[in-house]
Amino acid sequence: MTAVDQDGVRVLALGRDVVVDALFDGRRIWSFWVRRDTGPARALRRRVDWPRAMRPHLRGTSQVTLREHVSGRTLWDGEIAFGDESRRVTFVDRQGQEISLDKSDRFSPTFSVRTEADLAPLLDAMGDLLDLLGREGVAAFPAYGTLLGAVREGQFLGHDSDADLGYVSAASNPVDVVVESFRLQRAAARAGFDTYRYSGTAFRVRVIESDGTARGLDVFGGFLDHGRLYLMGEVGVDFRDDWIHPLGTTTLAGRSFPAPARPEKLLEAMYGPSWRVPDPAFKFETSAHTQTLLNQWFRGTSTHRREWERRAALRRRRPVPGGASKLARTVARREPAGTHVLDIGAGRGRDALWLAGKGLTTTAYDYVPGQLRRAAETAAERSVPLDVRELNLDEWRSVLSEGARLSRLPGRRAILARHVMDATDDFGRRSLARLGSMALRGGGRMYVETWTGEGAGEDGLVPLPIARVRRVLEAHGARIVSSKEVPPGDRGNTGSVGRVVAQWE
Repeated sequence: MTAVDQDGVRVLALGRDVVVDALFDGRRIWSFWVRRDTGPARALRRRVDWPRAMRPHLRGTSQVTLREHVSGRTLWDGEIAFGDESRRVTFVDRQGQEISLDKSDRFSPTFSVRTEADLAPLLDAMGDLLDLLGREGVAAFPAYGTLLGAVREGQFLGHDSDADLGYVSAASNPVDVVVESFRLQRAAARAGFDTYRYSGTAFRVRVIESDGTARGLDVFGGFLDHGRLYLMGEVGVDFRDDWIHPLGTTTLAGRSFPAPARPEKLLEAMYGPSWRVPDPAFKFETSAHTQTLLNQWFRGTSTHRREWERRAALRRRRPVPGGASKLARTVARREPAGTHVLDIGAGRGRDALWLAGKGLTTTAYDYVPGQLRRAAETAAERSVPLDVRELNLDEWRSVLSEGARLSRLPGRRAILARHVMDATDDFGRRSLARLGSMALRGGGRMYVETWTGEGAGEDGLVPLPIARVRRVLEAHGARIVSSKEVPPGDRGNTGSVGRVVAQWE
């Protein structure tokens, strides 16, 4: 017997495991496997709660249907009231677009609700990028879910939310593959594509669809080594080059694209032998050995990026909050006129916008710079001196190139680093100090604030004692000007706060 309530689903598990779609007012919002994704309830019953990402949307009433994805058999159908609000449950984003949970349990405007006109810019970008990669000597093709949709259905998968390209490098050494991937990203950027990198052999192109929706187009590199294919980010299998080359063709949404010579071989490597059976709840089961190899070779440059992107997506349309933090006010009070303030980890740009409004030339840096767009727009409207740039503290290329650029600029600089050291890893903390040593020589100061561990810290922060902050900065040539710790409850703080000011002579 299957039942649905405000908290989740109870389902009877008989026979083989199956995928079930949860529909709200006739639209698929979420999918799960009856056995894999549930926990025991009683006897043969299994239970699964509504995913955390869904809960904020569960306000009002909806016709809820549970339906086996492959067979179409309805397991349960009924009207459910979530709370006492007299409205229909809706799953839309702040732009009013219909959204559902994708394979990463993120709400996105999945392809099932997009029109041909909506998707035309993405298809155009795929074609243009494939042509560019070809001119750069790389034979690329649709990969992962995009290849699966093309081969199995001739369309994007309805439950998917981004597009993927892949290629198998002529190189067989991971270092050479990384160098090549960076070269390809630079070529894409020169051609006008909006790119960012999230691993040594993977970068993303940001595509704006016809209605303004941002869509990711990922480019995954791979290589063959002694008869084994490694393809970022999930593949490590025995493979033959003639299953990839020479490329053939496939059709996606009515357009012809290149494809591996034996696409079914690559799809089996990616999704297993059951790749022909639709599975909107698919989860990769990459072996620990392959994960370790890919991590050691290529990963490490995008720590927690997905979490920060999710947070940014929830707030991207909100106005930038007014006012400024105590640390930003300290910078404005202590730094002389004409100082160029570098706000590292600027978030939505509240402090940066305030500092620029005080007449200080300000550059706002963030790991996920998209969340600074509203601040940049507001600064332009107010005609205040604010620039926005991307900075990844987990990538030497990003840190060293920006540090070198800043070191050549005239004038005094100061760095504001509020809740940066306690939001990154050890490498990121050392990178921040290295950036300071490059950008602040000649008397510039860095103002650091961290949560030191007492009371409640903000989401995403890890406790970082002042002594540890001092050691990192001093190891990179800084002189500590001042340091103090403020206990929880002081001036409204919910957690203990450490503040350090360091200077590079």
